[in-house]
Amino acid sequence: MATRFTLPGLATFRQEIRKSRFIAVAGPVADEAAAKDFIAAHADPAANHNCWAWRCGPSYRFNDDGEPSGTAGKPILAAIDGQVLDRVAVVVTRWFGGVLLGSGGLIRAYGGTAALCLRGSEKVELVETAAATIACSFGDLARLQARLSGRPGATVSEQAFTEAGAVLSVSVPKHEIDAVTLLVMDLTSGRAAINWSE
Repeated sequence: MATRFTLPGLATFRQEIRKSRFIAVAGPVADEAAAKDFIAAHADPAANHNCWAWRCGPSYRFNDDGEPSGTAGKPILAAIDGQVLDRVAVVVTRWFGGVLLGSGGLIRAYGGTAALCLRGSEKVELVETAAATIACSFGDLARLQARLSGRPGATVSEQAFTEAGAVLSVSVPKHEIDAVTLLVMDLTSGRAAINWSE
């Protein structure tokens, strides 16, 4: 599968095209619900148009918000896909300046504003992760924590203590599942129990 990227935070870009003001706001979203929240938070009700697009894996949506069909939302989505981005939403807001841009002009204005916003922003690689719980004794806990925290992409998100030891909630890149399982078994001589979530 091709490497995909997302944004670590918000990015904005402004430009004026034939007296119309365009502002693009882009940001990371986890799913469709987050994308809807992002759009609601960044659309300006005082503007003439708040056109948007988002992509989360195979799911995507776009909206022209009153502009001629296909002249705003689709070009914004094309800007997202053109930079191999995923889990990203973009809102391009337009304040009409009195000069009609025509269909081609609108496509270039919306798509171009979105593309310039995304091109100028920092990107981070999207890495699919797997979650697991590791039940271990107190004697193995410190060694396990140290070795897991030293693995690239591995995070211990939670730690709960039991009478016999602790249960760690961990997240690792999917391609590391076998290596982490082996590490846990080796470090604890098979005493720890590791369960991967589906």
